[in-house]
Amino acid sequence: MPKINGKDSETMNTVLGNALRYGVVISAIVIGLGTALLLSKYPLTDSSMYTRYFSKRIPHGNFEISLQSIGYGILSLNPFSMIELGFLMLLATPVARVFLSILLFALDGDRLYVYITAAVFAILVFSIVVTPFLPIFGG
Repeated sequence: MPKINGKDSETMNTVLGNALRYGVVISAIVIGLGTALLLSKYPLTDSSMYTRYFSKRIPHGNFEISLQSIGYGILSLNPFSMIELGFLMLLATPVARVFLSILLFALDGDRLYVYITAAVFAILVFSIVVTPFLPIFGG
């Protein structure tokens, strides 16, 4: 891999593009596996169960939303947990790209962009962590 420096922004764009591409593909595979598991476990004769919405629960699921419940669901091969994990991976992909940008700018020695990107990353993480506790979002 070519050295990442200020003269080779194409390498940086390639690395960041690949991070996004692989994140989307991996999350699509996980969602696809969850969907296949859903179709193999549950009959499609009664679709009313799949269209119900449960407040504070994963739509169409039967457990609370938390990383722990998703983890237990994955271990028990719950298709709804697998689909939810795929969506979480899809949402985490651009956040991981911003973090990777910080590392690449640091390797490049571009301190200004490290600070700017770190501020963007801090805002993203703050938004993800604080939003569930805001009353407007049901917190």
